[in-house]
Amino acid sequence: MIILHNLEKSKELYSKAKKYIPGGVNSPVRAFKAVGCDPVFIKKGKRAYLYDEDSNKYLDYVCSWGPLIFGHANKKIIKAVEKSLRNGFTYGAPTQLEVELAQLITNCIPSIEKIRLVSSGTEATMSAIRLARAYTKKDKIIKFKGCYHGHADSFLVQMGSGGLTFSMPNSPGVLEDVAKNTILANFNNKEDIKDIFNRFKGQICAVIVEPVAGNMGVVKPENDFLNFLSEIAHENDSLLIFDEVITGFRLGLAGAQGIYKVEPDITTLGKIIGGGFPLAAFGGKSKIMDMLSPEGPVYQAGTLSGNPIACTAGITTIKMLIEDPPYDRLEKITKYLTEEIQKIFKKYSISSYISQCGSMFTPFFCNDKVIDLDSALKSDIYIYSKFFQELLKRGIYPPASQFESWFVSTAHSEKDIDFTLRVIENVAKNL
Repeated sequence: MIILHNLEKSKELYSKAKKYIPGGVNSPVRAFKAVGCDPVFIKKGKRAYLYDEDSNKYLDYVCSWGPLIFGHANKKIIKAVEKSLRNGFTYGAPTQLEVELAQLITNCIPSIEKIRLVSSGTEATMSAIRLARAYTKKDKIIKFKGCYHGHADSFLVQMGSGGLTFSMPNSPGVLEDVAKNTILANFNNKEDIKDIFNRFKGQICAVIVEPVAGNMGVVKPENDFLNFLSEIAHENDSLLIFDEVITGFRLGLAGAQGIYKVEPDITTLGKIIGGGFPLAAFGGKSKIMDMLSPEGPVYQAGTLSGNPIACTAGITTIKMLIEDPPYDRLEKITKYLTEEIQKIFKKYSISSYISQCGSMFTPFFCNDKVIDLDSALKSDIYIYSKFFQELLKRGIYPPASQFESWFVSTAHSEKDIDFTLRVIENVAKNL
């Protein structure tokens, strides 16, 4: 089995990048600090593989953090984008492409009657909260420990002293007056939510949640948790917001809400709806969305919102998903992969719990089932770091954090899966 050693160009680029870019990267997880090594700099991607600047080849289980459901450099998407590029890159004006993409999304996701396109997931969630506050005329939101909704000020908070206290900022630059309106709860904990609604009666504008968490590792909702959130929110004249930036079109055409049969009031989307290009959206019931300017008083704008190139990639991707849905195959191949990994870990007495939903999964190095952030944090991050480094050396590119989702694409073949299992068994012997 080939072990990669030549990373000279990546090392040179990282050293140079740190002179001009904070930390040498444009998103923190890319620095590989959580796994104790320096990042590799990617030159290109093709199907299920990445190639770095030193010409090393990696089987990719990050898939740009989810959007590449058809793998890298899909020919149909490239062809559509090349054609669109000839017409121009951006206009700052309405296009037919925006209408087509909006119609496709609303046809697939019943809870979305109207939708507003933006450029990033953070922009989508930030705008959704602003809209919810305006619609309900309330200030406070409930979010869950371990669920990530972008880097807007309202979301960059940590747990205070006890589960029901006001939150405090965990990033300099976030004002306490902003953070105090975000109340943290434990995922899958109904009692937390009941207590919060009782304590802050009449003050909660919305509950925002990743219906299947992907940013503390993959954690699934249990015991009808999502239906419970919908019921208690509406009993208290609050809104339910599903952050489906990761899960939208990844778990199914209607996202996680289609699988769990729960309709939120507002949904945020990203990643797959842009086909790998910067594009996101938030949408919901017409009576809520019509509060947005220019129809209503809630202001939101963006020069590159609905960019024609990103819309083209998104339209092409969603049409491919509609014409030949890959979800059953992705579920089957991902389930097989995770079950075999679990067998390997058991064979070598490695403590682990593997959480899988559709084509998303996370191997947690811990003893117990992971149901929330506290149980996820019991994972042995030292073992994960060693696991990551050994996989990378052998040509597999996993997430550079214990607390992220792995993704499988349609480009991953049975041969790729078998290769992955051989590598993992080789590594597991020495963990």
